[in-house]
Amino acid sequence: MAKEKENTNNKTFLLRVDAETMEAVEKWAADEFRSVNGQLQWIINEALKKSGRKKK
Repeated sequence: MAKEKENTNNKTFLLRVDAETMEAVEKWAADEFRSVNGQLQWIINEALKKSGRKKK
């Protein structure tokens, strides 16, 4: 069985959010068929692009 390569470009960090915010993100992620992690990555990437801090 082939062993999957671990993506070393991703970094792990702890994020604390209030329950109401977490519920909203969970619902948004479900509505768009994403995981919560995927939704947060998308939100961050979009904000970085919009602010001009990340190339499109």
